[in-house]
Order: sequence, then C-alpha cells, then structure tokens
Amino acid sequence: MKALFDLVSHKCSKAVTESYSTSFSMATKLLAPSIRQDIYNIYGFVRFADEIVDSFHDYDKAYLFDRFEKDLQDALEHKISLNPILNAFQETVYRYNIQPELYQAFMRSMKMDLTKKQYHTHQEYLDYIYGSADVVGLMCLKVFVKGDEKKYNQLKDDAMRLGSAFQKVNFLRDLKADHEDLNRTYFPETNLNELDETSKQKIIQEIETDFASGLRGIVKLPVEAKLGVYTAYIYYSKLLSKLKNTPSLQIKEKRIRVSNYQKFGLMAQCYVSYRLKLI
Repeated sequence: MKALFDLVSHKCSKAVTESYSTSFSMATKLLAPSIRQDIYNIYGFVRFADEIVDSFHDYDKAYLFDRFEKDLQDALEHKISLNPILNAFQETVYRYNIQPELYQAFMRSMKMDLTKKQYHTHQEYLDYIYGSADVVGLMCLKVFVKGDEKKYNQLKDDAMRLGSAFQKVNFLRDLKADHEDLNRTYFPETNLNELDETSKQKIIQEIETDFASGLRGIVKLPVEAKLGVYTAYIYYSKLLSKLKNTPSLQIKEKRIRVSNYQKFGLMAQCYVSYRLKLI
C-alpha cells in the first residue's frame, strides 16, 4: 500500500533530522504535531543535498548531485519516488503549494558549492545565502501558515532574515572546517587567514540585525509554530553570543558549540516564556 510506503518515508525524514541535528530536532519537536512531519520532510531534503556537496569526498559529487536533482524532478512530476526522502518532500511540496522557485533556488546554491570556493562581492554572498538559507525559511513558513498566502506574504521578509541569520552563524561557527577542509570562503572582503576582531564584529553586527528582524516575525507566527521557531532562535542567539565572546583566533582553530545540557536548559526557558505569553 502507498500509505505504508509514505509512513516509511516519513520515518526516514524524521530519522535524518534526529541523526544530523540535535538542535533542529529539539526545536521541531516543539512544533504542533499537525505540522511537525512536514518540517522533517523539508529538513531531510535539504540535508541530503547538503551532504552530497559537503561530505562525500571519496565519490563523484557532481554525478551524485545530478542524480539527486533528476530524482527530485521525477518525484515532483510523478508524485512518488523510491527515494523515501524525496517521496516525503514532494508530498509536503504539494500539500502546501511550495513554489518551484524556492527549491530550485536551493538546489542552485548547493550546486555552487561543488565548484565555487570564494565569494568576492557582497551580492554573490547574498545570492548564495538566499538559495541556501532564505528559501528554506520560506518553505518552512509555507507549512507554518498552512498555505495562507496573506499571512505568508506578511511574514516572508522576516522569515528570510531569520534564515540568513542562522546561515551566517553557521558560517562563522564552521569557519575552520569550511576554510581548511573544503577550501571555501563565504564572507566577502574578509581575509580568513588574518581574521581580526574588527572583521568578526562587523559580521556579528550584520547577524544581530537579521536576528532583530527575525524575532519580529516570530511573535506573529501561528501558535502551532511559535514555540519551535522561537527555540531555534534562542539556540542560535546563544551560539552567536559564544562566538561574540570568543577571540577571533580561537574561532579559526575550533568549532564553537552549545552543549546538550545548555540546549535543554534553553528549551526549558523558551517553554516558560511561551507559557507566560512573553513571546
């Protein structure tokens, strides 16, 4: 039965989320059950594409990405895929009328990671972030507002800014791995070999501006989504605070983390704020 295969596909997307990201998985569990699975479905899709370009160094990444892209197109055309992650994703795409431009922009940015190693201009940098992060926020927003176009358009800009903030925090946190292991430089006009406090603070100020806009949108989210998204915001804000207080030379040498103990503490704080209607 197709229903059983869909159930298996859902479980696969959830397993991918839980295996690859403790923080995102924790935040997703705080979403209402009515929308939780669709966020797993979106995460599974974006995670697999990202893994191809970031992790499979002993394989032909271009070939694997091309196959994944063709399988995505086939899944969307036929509304089924033997790849359970894509089978789950196409279901969410059709349920919430997610526009092709969103997932196509994401795939374009992921494909850029196969060959592009440095972003020389601010516009190149913004274009990459739009495809790699902003549109992911917009796909999730489609789920959060349950297809309500008016609400979607009201929150669209803030959702994009929140996605940008998350991605920029990831760039700063993963500076060492991106630069040394993947030979990538995302921040334009920044010499990562000589990253100083001035350059670091400039990046952080940009992220803080994005976060302020993102928070403005979070408080307007439907009740089903608010706690989960707010928890992700608080986690990334904590991570940014740690990066802000870490000397630039140390950021280049190690990956800054928020411990699982701290994550659970942050989750509890978010729940209290939510119950007290402080957000």
